This record gives sequence, structure tokens and C-alpha cells, in this order.
Amino acid sequence: MARTKVLGADEAGVAACRVRFLTAEPVEPGRVRGPIMASWQRSQSQSVVADHVQPDHHTPDVDSPLTRSAEPVLRDLRERLDGQPVSIILTDQAGVVLRRLTADRDLERRLDRVHLAPGFSYAEKDVGTNGIGTALEIGGPTHVFGHEHYAENLEEFGCAGVPIKHPVSGRTVGALDLTCWRKDAGPLLLTLAKTTAEQIRQALLAEVGGDQLALFQEYLRTCRRMTGAVFALNGDVVMMNDYARSALDPGDQTTLLDHAAESLRHGRTGAVIVPLPTGLTARLYCRPVPAAGVGAGVVHVRLGTVPGPRLTPRVGSGRTSLPGLVGTSPLWLRACDEVDRVVRTGEWLAVEGEPGVGKLALLRAVHAHRQLSSRLVVLDAVDAATQPSWLETTAAALQEAARHVLIRHVDELDARRLRALAVLLEQARSRGADDPEDAPWVAITLAGPTGQEALDRVVALFPSSVEVPPLRLHAEDIGLLVEHFLARLGTGDRLICAPDAVQLLSRATWPGNAEQLHQMLRTVVRHRRTGTIRLEDLPADARMVSRRRLSPLESLERDAILHSLSDAGGDKVAAARALGMSRAPIYRKLHAYGI
Repeated sequence: MARTKVLGADEAGVAACRVRFLTAEPVEPGRVRGPIMASWQRSQSQSVVADHVQPDHHTPDVDSPLTRSAEPVLRDLRERLDGQPVSIILTDQAGVVLRRLTADRDLERRLDRVHLAPGFSYAEKDVGTNGIGTALEIGGPTHVFGHEHYAENLEEFGCAGVPIKHPVSGRTVGALDLTCWRKDAGPLLLTLAKTTAEQIRQALLAEVGGDQLALFQEYLRTCRRMTGAVFALNGDVVMMNDYARSALDPGDQTTLLDHAAESLRHGRTGAVIVPLPTGLTARLYCRPVPAAGVGAGVVHVRLGTVPGPRLTPRVGSGRTSLPGLVGTSPLWLRACDEVDRVVRTGEWLAVEGEPGVGKLALLRAVHAHRQLSSRLVVLDAVDAATQPSWLETTAAALQEAARHVLIRHVDELDARRLRALAVLLEQARSRGADDPEDAPWVAITLAGPTGQEALDRVVALFPSSVEVPPLRLHAEDIGLLVEHFLARLGTGDRLICAPDAVQLLSRATWPGNAEQLHQMLRTVVRHRRTGTIRLEDLPADARMVSRRRLSPLESLERDAILHSLSDAGGDKVAAARALGMSRAPIYRKLHAYGI
């Protein structure tokens, strides 16, 4: 493998930024690639340790369509790389290593020491930023070189990972990763990983039967002809389009799939009216695909609207009439109502609010609620820092008539890009001056007003703005959000949250808002999947109400106090004795950390 300078910032600079990030110091914008910084933040929010790796071990499925299809591809690549210090790694969709082929003994021994070996999980939630887990997390090709890794003892490696998509369903079934020494890493590594992943995807096609191909072809034809939600299913495969994934609550999806399977199994082809758990109604049109087997078919769904201008929750449900949203707080419902009202009028809209409050979820829900004919195209301004063609992509989206476009995080753009975006938006508005049908509908999201001249020029193009309240201002919705997020995480009715745990969560300040609550519950579900979530099941961060961010050393001290209190059954004197502290200092610590 030819040695090439590592992509992105220089190694020393990235190393320094990583230390600053882990010690809660500010990191200068632009010094670390956007995808890496986002991954560091996800890793930190999931309490991944940074000084070593401790991946979970599983029993891998070594005889699956993926492993059978990949084996000849991997062996061929291994022969071509003979003598090169590169390891070829295949994982499943959860990041568990299935196969590892390495031509260099020193590299292989070092990979064993960090447990990058069959059976171990290299998901981002287990070991932090790395080529395997981060590629699976973002759903696209990723390279992580040297100090960009979150865990300290992975810094000597360079790796490039690519998710492997099923050729029929499009679902991620695994990942292909190439790992080498950091000094040998370069752009060729990611190119080779992409090529190999595509070869495996093509090999998987040979494993696909004619029934699945017939179902897939009919599904694509239906998606091209119809708007709204489209499903396809048989005994082995379920496919759904982007609209169905974004517009429908997971509970609604399950209900629709159950009714569709029943209708297809009995050969019913007429329209079926289905009441959904969120309070909406759906009209199902099922079309069997005989070539795909008994009970196989494609389903087109039209959602019914809820009458009345106000977004009033169903009695006892805690859900708004917007699909996939919950909450009964007046502040939250007013924000939902205002966004829905502006979208109904067709005015361009700016939605403001702190990170994690649910701006994207709210706009998607309103778009789905209104059954708008055009799909919502979502563009993220954060990508502009790493994608040179971002402005060209945005221009193309704005040039298409009747398109609904959402531009997220516009306040993350620098002044030059903000001025360019303002020109594109002004051109799109001018096209609609003579013919409103010739201009797209546009919404933007931002954290709030900043006084920046270039940003003000963009915001001025949006006649209406709505502020989404932070979670701390509608904390009465936290219990409903906990139920909602647990359902989304797949626990259904098998896992509930104890009242005292909900009460504690309601007292926290949640600087990351609803998204922080969601990520915290993801961490809890890793360890408790059924029964009741109790206080001791909550992460240390959730069991405190401190309003400031703790340093790593303070976090360790806080965790030690919490563990001692738990072991002592809440007896503060006994906990102090176990820690070698007197009574006064531990009481000061309890107050300082909000325990």
C-alpha cells in the first residue's frame, strides 16, 4: 500500500484537539473533520471509555448469506495484498467481526491485543469512533486515521469502512473494513474498501431468489408511480420507502404491516381502513405479487387527516395529531400548532431552537400530516464543510418546482456560504413572484438569532419563524417521551420506567434536550431490555442535576460517590467511610454534583 499523507488536519493538531475535547476544552472549528467530531460527540454521549477498548463479545453467525457471498471476494483481495500490512475485516450489521484476513503477523498480533477479532463488537457505542462502527452509524463510507479514533490505543491504526447493502431490500447487512498502520493510511484505502464492498453486494445478488427479485421490481414500480407510504413484504423481506420511515410512528408501522400481511395472506385486494395507535387512520391498498410467493405483495398507504385546526392530543394518549410526536405541554403544542399553520399557508418558514429540541422531527411530522405531494428534501449545512459540492446540490434542489426543501443548521455556515445561499434563495423566491407554482417551498432550522449580517440576510427571506421550546421548559412531557423513545428502541411493552426514575429525569436540565434523553435511553436499553428501569439502572449523568459540565476527573469522582451510595443503600456516612472521606466533604460533593 503506497504511503500517502493522512487526509484532513495534521496528526499533531488532531491529537491536540482530541485531548481538548476529552478534557471539556473548546476545540477550534475546522481543526477536526465534521464527521469525526460528530462521532466523538456520539461516543462521549454514550459513555464510551477513551483510554482503552472493551468491546462486547458475541457468537458470530459465520454461515450466513453475507459470509458465504463475501468469502471468495475476501480471499481474492487477501491474495492481491499478500505481503502488505493490511487487514481485511468483515462484520455483521451490528459491527460484530465475522471474518479477519491479515497478511502481516505484527499487525495481526496488535489487532488481537485490541480485540479487533472475530466475535468482538466494534460498534461505535462499544469502542467509539472507528472505521467499522462509524461507517455503520452514519450509513456511508468512512475513514478514520490515527488520532481521529476515540479510543487511545487505536491511534496507531488507519482504517476505512463501508456498509454493505442488501441488493434487494437495501438494508445494511454488514460492513467491510480495511485496517493498516497509521503511517501507511491514505486515500487508496477507502477506494479499495468501496470497491470490495460493492463486489460483495454483487455476490449477494446470486443468493437472492427469483421471488425476492420479483417483489423488489414491483416495489420500485409502485414507488415511482405513487406518492405516500409504500411497503413490500413477504415471509423474509420487508421494504418501505423514505416517506413511510419518516412519516409513520414505529407503532403505526407495525400495525400497518400486520394488517397488510393478513390481507395478502387471504388474497384481499380492496381498500382496508385501519385505525392507527397515534389516532390517525390509514387506507391500505394491497396488491399481491404471485411470482414472489404466497402472501407476498406491495402495499400503498394513504393517511387520513385529523379534523380541526388545533393539534389537540387524544385523551390519555399524550400524542399530538402529528404522526410520531408526543407531548401535552402548552408550550410544545403551541410550537406544533404554529409550524402546522405556517406550512398550511405555504409561507417559507424558519424554525429556531436549541440542538436536540426536535426541529427536524416536527417539520417532518407536519409534512406527513399535510400529505404534501412532494417529498421533503433535507439538506444539512454542516455537510458544507466537508462536501465541496454542497452549494451546487442545494441549488439543484431549489431549482425544481413544487419541491419541499428543508435546510438544517444554516447558522453553521460561514459568511461566504451564507451569502451564496442567500443568492440561491432570492433567485428561488423571484421565480415564484410571477407564478407561485414555479418556486419550491423552503424551511430552515437554526439555533437562534446571532446578529451575524450574512445570517440575517438569509433569515430575512423567511416571513415566519417559530421557536421550539427546550425540554427543560416542558419537562412535564418527559414521561411521555420516555415511553415514546422506549417504543422506538424496540422494547415495546416489555420495558417501562419506574415513577421515581421518571421524576428524577424530569428534574434534570437536559442541555441536549430530547435527543440527549433519547441517547441516554439507548444506553439504558443496552443493559436492561425487559422489566422496569429503576434509579440504579440510569447512567451516572442522569442521576445528577448539576448545571455545569464536569471535567473527566470530576466525573470519575462523582461516579465513585454514586457507586458507594448505592452499595451503602443510600447511607451517606457509610459511603463516606468507604471512600475514606469525612462527613462534611461528602455532603459538599453531593451538593456540588447535584446528587
